Amino acid sequence: MSEAIPEHMLEHVAERFRVLGDATRLAILRSLMREGERNVGDLVAALGMSQANVSKHLRVLLDARIVSRRQSGTAAYYAVIDPTVVRMCDIVCDRLAEQAHRELELTTRN
Repeated sequence: MSEAIPEHMLEHVAERFRVLGDATRLAILRSLMREGERNVGDLVAALGMSQANVSKHLRVLLDARIVSRRQSGTAAYYAVIDPTVVRMCDIVCDRLAEQAHRELELTTRN
């Protein structure tokens, strides 16, 4: 962990990881990163989840300032606004893919 993170910021960092440590929220973020701005109905259809569940998780992401919300008539549209989330997902996904590849190589050698 970076020494540059001051002691008083550690709880904020931990909270960010808690927000991102939920598979439903990650699925919502993945959808928003792939498709761009979407409304709740679009996300419900794409993810096969209930409107209440999607809305609850969008509120958490909105409160964490990871997504933005734009009202248009009766619909609310959400978009990822934190570029660090995209970079972090790329880093983690690349690392997991690398590990899976190495494990596959090891099992095929033996």
